[in-house]
Amino acid sequence: MTLDPLLRELAPQVLTALVRHHGGFDACEDAVQEALLAAARQWPADGLPANPKAWLITVASRRRIEAHRADTARRRREETAFALTPPDPDPVPGVDDTLTLLALCCHPALTPPSQVALTLRAVGGLTTAEIARAFLVPEATIAQRISRAKQKIKGTRFAPPPADRREERLDAVRHVLYLVFTEGHTAGSGDALHRVDLTAEAIRLTRALPPDGETTGLLALMLLTDARRPARTTPDGDLVPLADQDRALWDADAIAEGTRLITHALATAPIGPYQLQAAIAAVHAEATTAQDTDWPQILTLYDLLHSIAPGPVVALNRIVATAMVHGPTTALARLDAAETDPALARHHRAHAVRAHLLDLAGDHDAARTHYEQAARTTLNLPERRYLEARAHPPARRRSTTNRRSADTGGPQDW
Repeated sequence: MTLDPLLRELAPQVLTALVRHHGGFDACEDAVQEALLAAARQWPADGLPANPKAWLITVASRRRIEAHRADTARRRREETAFALTPPDPDPVPGVDDTLTLLALCCHPALTPPSQVALTLRAVGGLTTAEIARAFLVPEATIAQRISRAKQKIKGTRFAPPPADRREERLDAVRHVLYLVFTEGHTAGSGDALHRVDLTAEAIRLTRALPPDGETTGLLALMLLTDARRPARTTPDGDLVPLADQDRALWDADAIAEGTRLITHALATAPIGPYQLQAAIAAVHAEATTAQDTDWPQILTLYDLLHSIAPGPVVALNRIVATAMVHGPTTALARLDAAETDPALARHHRAHAVRAHLLDLAGDHDAARTHYEQAARTTLNLPERRYLEARAHPPARRRSTTNRRSADTGGPQDW
């Protein structure tokens, strides 16, 4: 019996029921985690309860009361009454509660790493150990991060954000889910390129948000990007760049859904950064082969994205698109100018992009130097192996580099 999807779906519903009934986010969250662990142990042996959500609410409520009794005896009589009458297990509005919970986990008082960890724990239903494994950090580090986050928001009322702060908090939620997906799509470190548990969780939680233009754009971006996952690595786990991927392996259903979503969003909502990124991903998805890619359209979209949401990765991808349209010499000049930004100059992908452009320009010796530098500074092993291979390609590949201008695929798919 595979319980993880069910438990992760129920976790935020159970937590919101407890918080509404008992108050105290931190204590309720701990109680829910204990209930989830109890379910993971008991359900495979005893069978699935008739009402899994009610079972979890009852167990978590009792755990919450037991913890409260340990802290104080003052309300013993009331707690006994609570134990005899657990909160109503009837479903509460799932989308509103999930959004409220996400907004609380993405409270502006928390740092982005704390927001991510607390979101995955409280809303995603992941254990501390699972989050630690996903981000390749010690479990104690994640536990401390979550503990500090809960202390910072202790006493915060569990309610939807005020109307005048709703969009701001929703932006924070989207950003956290984007960070979770990005880490899952190309892990920042470790020996695996993907962390499917993170990408799947980011997609699931994004589906739970109110479907406005940017949320729809974010979901479309995730679907279109994740659709390429089956073709991004070899059976041995080596990275396959976009230009070399077997497009027959791409998930056609995810591409169809993502394309439909972004087409609707662009036609009905104000344009935002996630929509533009999804539109770029859709253009890549529409190309039957790498040579069919509409690079002028991609460059136009990157120009617009750069104007409303500039950043190091956007700048690098825009430079690669420039090379595809105007040639590597123009792109190298733009890269020289862009690297005056210290954040971009320190990015290992800046070396990878320079190497790619130098290869296109025919300066293979200089390209080798930058591929080696990029390989030394990335912490992801499949990326490192790929960059090392580009630094020392077979002679036959080098002879075709100028013809196959999209040979490396660019950083948009690394």
